[in-house]
Formats: sequence, C-alpha cells, structure tokens
Amino acid sequence: MAIDSSKKAASSKPLDEDAIQTAAEAEMDRYCAEHPRSPSAQRRPRLLRRGDIWVALLGNSMEDGVSGLGGTVEAALRAFDVHYRNSLRPRE
Repeated sequence: MAIDSSKKAASSKPLDEDAIQTAAEAEMDRYCAEHPRSPSAQRRPRLLRRGDIWVALLGNSMEDGVSGLGGTVEAALRAFDVHYRNSLRPRE
C-alpha cells in the first residue's frame, strides 16, 4: 500500500498529518517484515515527509547521516538501504 500524501479525504480536507504518519509507520513495519535483513529493518530510520517526498533518515541531518528519498515510503526505504550499504563500502 503506497501512501500518496497528496490525496485529499472525501470532504476535500487534507489528510490528517497524524494519520499519514501512522500509515507510513505501518508501511515501514510491513517493509521491514518483508525484508528483515535490510538496513531499514536493522537500523529503523526515522520517516519524514517533505512535501510529496518521503525521507528515511538515520542521523541528525541528511548531510551528516544516511538517508533515502522517494515518492512513497517503500521507495524511500529502498533508497535508504542502497545508500546505507554504499556508505559501508570503502571509497576508491
């Protein structure tokens, strides 16, 4: 279930931010259950929303930490997994 935070409820009001975050956390739980050995499941990054973009962040900031960005929670977690694994590789 991809969360599209740009959709509006039937009453034309924006979706409640708490409800969006709760749904995002449930989607993260599902992703981690399906990928238990992934960096996302092992490290449990914070999920943030910036406009229509989801951010999975481990650390204090994107500059100092490891992050993944995506249009859905799953896409952000997949990007986080790639960036986390790449951060463990020695630089050439």
